[in-house]
Amino acid sequence: MLPDIRCLCLIAVLLASSMALPFGGIAARAEQPPDLIHQPYQLDTGLVSRSISFENPSGAPGEGGKAASPLGVGRKGLPCKEVKPGQTVQLCDVAGPGTIRHIWLTTNHHPAALRGLVLRAWWEGQEHPSIECPVGDFFGMAHGKVVAYCSAVHSVGADAGMNLWLPMPFSKRVKFAFSNETDKPVPLFYQITYTLGDKHAEDVGRLHVAFRRENPTTLKKDFELLPLRKQKGRYVGAVIGVRNLHPDQWWGEGEIKVYMDGDRDFPTICGTGSEDYVGLSWGVRPTPFLYNGCSLAQNNFVSMYRWHLADPIAWQRQCRITIQQIAYKKGLAETQDDWSCATFWYEPVPSAALPPMPDVKVRTADIWKDAAPKK
Repeated sequence: MLPDIRCLCLIAVLLASSMALPFGGIAARAEQPPDLIHQPYQLDTGLVSRSISFENPSGAPGEGGKAASPLGVGRKGLPCKEVKPGQTVQLCDVAGPGTIRHIWLTTNHHPAALRGLVLRAWWEGQEHPSIECPVGDFFGMAHGKVVAYCSAVHSVGADAGMNLWLPMPFSKRVKFAFSNETDKPVPLFYQITYTLGDKHAEDVGRLHVAFRRENPTTLKKDFELLPLRKQKGRYVGAVIGVRNLHPDQWWGEGEIKVYMDGDRDFPTICGTGSEDYVGLSWGVRPTPFLYNGCSLAQNNFVSMYRWHLADPIAWQRQCRITIQQIAYKKGLAETQDDWSCATFWYEPVPSAALPPMPDVKVRTADIWKDAAPKK
């Protein structure tokens, strides 16, 4: 019998955390930031716990739950708001230093809504956002198709309770906003949990997330996962969506290429195939693991992911990451399919603007369609 997936995930987390400990014993560990996950018994961390939702939009002490419902003041008075078409709602505007620890959100989970709703974030007062991504892809689901699964970065419930667990440090200020770019109003429930008082280096990496889609890709041109970045950084990974436009052939022979720190024609890191990159083999099927896997493989739609937390990809000067468009049908062949990606990485600020995100029409074209409910 195969080991329980949850046990394997737990073992992987424990191994990764043990390998991450520095040499030098207690003195070396004392210089590290508080280990909030593996040392929950440490009470004097120097951090202040805060959380923002519509029930406490500032996160200020003693300011939560003041709105009234028919049950009275403080009795579930403002758990959510309706966001109208074209409307943008500020989710938080927080002064640092601090670290966002967790984001939970739920809304209309129709596929077109999850691609039409957008999250944006700005670090340290920059004019352009460093995070700009459709809600569904930001929370780990390509094609707007909700599938319950968990990884080291995301956990998603069957009814679109969406969670992101990557830490997001900031020094002076962070802002998050939610935009409804669809033609229908949507409900919005959310909670952003963070700490204040974190001690960050001036050049600490801020989370960046960009979304791309090519429908179809360009023949003989590699699909770009990470746009060229021209300062030091670390690639966290990507949520990759593929819609196979040629069901009579296997789409996934393309290799990942990581061009870093001076690479020109050939990369330093080169993979062996698309399903190989996400840690699978001989095709893809739903296999959601901690750092790698596939959450959807159905009707020629694939949603897969890879997280480089235990096996970091970091650079000092520049980096660009692509994946080839190569198929197999009686031999290798160039191909064109429908690819999308939500790519996650860290780099310091100030940072360059993200590439323009596709508009809502491009993002939602040929989206997954749920079966009509039976009467």
